Amino acid sequence: MEDKVCIKGRCPGAWQPMASGDGLIVRVRPRHAQLSRCQVEALCEAAERWGSGVIDLTNRANLQLRGVREVAWQPLIEALAQADLVDEAPSLEARRNLLVAPDWLPGDDTHQSTTALLNQLAELPELPAKVGFAVDAGERPVLMADSADFRIERAVSGQLLVRADGRQRGTPVQSAADAAALTVRLAHWFVESGGPLVGRMRRHESPLPPWAPASVSPAKSRPPLALGNHPLGAVYGLRFGQVDTATLRRLMSTGGIENVRVTPWRRLLVTGVKARPLDGLLLDNQAPELRVDACPGLPGCEQATVSTRPLATQLAGATAGSLHVSACPKGCARRLPADVCVVGREGRYDLVFRGGADEEPCLTGLTESQVRHYFGVE
Repeated sequence: MEDKVCIKGRCPGAWQPMASGDGLIVRVRPRHAQLSRCQVEALCEAAERWGSGVIDLTNRANLQLRGVREVAWQPLIEALAQADLVDEAPSLEARRNLLVAPDWLPGDDTHQSTTALLNQLAELPELPAKVGFAVDAGERPVLMADSADFRIERAVSGQLLVRADGRQRGTPVQSAADAAALTVRLAHWFVESGGPLVGRMRRHESPLPPWAPASVSPAKSRPPLALGNHPLGAVYGLRFGQVDTATLRRLMSTGGIENVRVTPWRRLLVTGVKARPLDGLLLDNQAPELRVDACPGLPGCEQATVSTRPLATQLAGATAGSLHVSACPKGCARRLPADVCVVGREGRYDLVFRGGADEEPCLTGLTESQVRHYFGVE
């Protein structure tokens, strides 16, 4: 193992944590989007012993430990590696940027394609840090609205296809192994054709190579997993994509749990059990918190000048449509426009309607009490 912590860039990792206002952020990428019971217990212990005791679930279906001191990083990374939660080779860990449809079945095309891609990580080229892959080969794709540059999906004809993000159609393939191989080949083409200059596949305007014709359309997408009972178990929602270890431990004390699968929608799929109410977790699909995105804000982010989540909690039921509360114009918590966007700036708040955190505000320089008053929250 390497013994030097590397803190750089905007995307935290396990071997490359990111400094924030409350310490280092360490990201864990579960293989096949799945954690065993033992891995969940190891993650809870690591968060309690070396972090803040809170675990974030990101919109890339990764898990983050916050509040890690630099001197604690080395024992933390060793514990995570021992639990098989990180690759011991930092170069492989950095390449393992896979988003996996969570309701796969053992041996199906999503499971096999993911396995094949994991086995070919060393064959991937050096890619920009944000570039990722989605494996979404169920009968109908579920990850179309989630960020990925190369996608393995199901075609309207029932075939597997590989699709470059930003293209409406993809290339049909015969098997999961073929899908993984073509995905790796497309990643090399992306680099060789100048893709890193623009950073993401959807911004890369070069024509696709002749060996990857965009000739078939993907099947119609389906919505994210609903909260409550699911054919594989139970789906629970996380407020702001965050859960404390005490709540997670209570969940794992339920008898019959097989494993926990992560999603990019602030939801956990817990297999082998039926849904039951649990303090700290959501089961109501109409809960207003499901329409709210909020970054950590103060004191968690060193770039923040305002708090976010207490205000977001107060505004959750008072605004119509989607709500995004961002501590700064970067808008890390939500990449899509929101019906209402509250943006921190120099200790005060701006309001953007039907837009993103980096767009021109309609109202500026509001205090927190003025924001609450505007939406009728006192």
